[in-house]
Amino acid sequence: MTAHDPKLSADHSNEIGLYEKRKGVFPKAINGPFRRFKWLVMIVCLGIYWGTPWIRWDRGPYAPNQAVLIDLAHRRFFMFDIEIWPHEFYFVAGLLIMAGIGLFLVTSAVGRAWCGYACPQTVWTDLFQHVDRLIDGDRNAQLRLQKAPWTASKIGKRALKWTIYLLISFATGGAWIFYFADAPTLQYDFWTGAADPVAYGTTFILTMTTFIFGGFMREQVCVYMCPWPRIQTAMLDEKSLIVTYKDWRGEPRGSVKSAVKAATPLGDCIDCMQCVAVCPTGIDIREGPQIGCITCALCIDACDKAMADVGRPRGLIDYCTLVDAEKEKKGEESTPVLKTIFRPRTLIYLGVWSAIGAAMLFMLGQRARLDISVAKDRNPEFVMLSDGTVRNAYTIKLRNMEERPRTFRVALEGLEGAAMFTDEMDAAAAKRDLTFRVPADTTQRLRIYVVDQRPEERGERHREHGEGHRERGYGEFAFVLTAPDDEGGMDRSETNFTLPEGHGE
Repeated sequence: MTAHDPKLSADHSNEIGLYEKRKGVFPKAINGPFRRFKWLVMIVCLGIYWGTPWIRWDRGPYAPNQAVLIDLAHRRFFMFDIEIWPHEFYFVAGLLIMAGIGLFLVTSAVGRAWCGYACPQTVWTDLFQHVDRLIDGDRNAQLRLQKAPWTASKIGKRALKWTIYLLISFATGGAWIFYFADAPTLQYDFWTGAADPVAYGTTFILTMTTFIFGGFMREQVCVYMCPWPRIQTAMLDEKSLIVTYKDWRGEPRGSVKSAVKAATPLGDCIDCMQCVAVCPTGIDIREGPQIGCITCALCIDACDKAMADVGRPRGLIDYCTLVDAEKEKKGEESTPVLKTIFRPRTLIYLGVWSAIGAAMLFMLGQRARLDISVAKDRNPEFVMLSDGTVRNAYTIKLRNMEERPRTFRVALEGLEGAAMFTDEMDAAAAKRDLTFRVPADTTQRLRIYVVDQRPEERGERHREHGEGHRERGYGEFAFVLTAPDDEGGMDRSETNFTLPEGHGE
């Protein structure tokens, strides 16, 4: 076949594409208990996100007064009375593990409730859909406007709606940066052009992602981009509460009028399509469980309303487990909701989640509010002094994790006969313990020199060093940190002292 083969230029319009073109989703407004619950969750989530950086919290004169702050400059994380330092990152890891297990727990108990109510993509998409109804009208009006030509009226509505999208997105992206610096100060610097370029870049990126994901991609993020639905599927079982269409009760479908003329009795489903019209991802729940269902339960509100209008019992679409669905189909009594939720699997998740939380709280209560770390010089490992003694050098870091200056005492443990001094001291004034004043919430770096005064009594530990030169390290010892003026705990860091081969013989 050549490049000019007429078959190549044939009309391929009838070929089946690999990908289906996206069909716009225009959810209809609905009122009901699940819709009101979504309103509540959305308001709480948005209130927490936008309001938290502005909450003040008094920690004293030496610490920031923002309740929740990720202080990257000083490498600390504040959450009300809790302060996490870099070496305590295991607390953050513990919180992430608790969040993961919490999602497992929720999913095992009530399906994709996180996706349906509290996921950021769901919350902002829901908010943008309310903007759609405010500007364009409800579902039918949105469909008509979508198909209408680009008149001045349509252009005006689109411009207004997208402007509101952009303002919400900007508020979303702008709020995020307030978690990383003092919110009032950063806000002033932001609008006066004095903020760090990272703040402007972060705001722009988060503004555009919110604008695109919440304004235009919406259900595509949930169905195609998010990996969580695939993971959740593995955590569901036949005893998980999910949104279920009870086909044994609803089928065969038919309108009220057709039911009168039908030769055989029809099911309760009147095929009004209201469950599809209100779905934020545009699926038909009557086709069974599917990845597009985020279990927001708006279809339950719509179906219950339709059943009430035609005088039929509610619950054609309802939260139900597969086990209970089979029981109802056979006319048996279903399992009580509390027994369904609190079953062995969910209780195990709850127990693990609670144990991790309790362990973290215990560790928070028991942790010392001071810390010491030591790094021994490796080049040179030791220095011979004129009086025959040997000196080793160490860099130590003293961390004061309280919101006030404190006096720390550093002492030698082990290595009897040794003493230490700093750059600000005379070597003749070397002592077994030294005192330092460390500012509030600060890591103070010090240079410490340890002098061996009794080398002849040390045991030997040989190792090869350099070009045939032999050297010995000995005397494992520790720097011990305490706070004499309070009960702030104790910390220690072990290290060793090195002597040249043959010293003291």
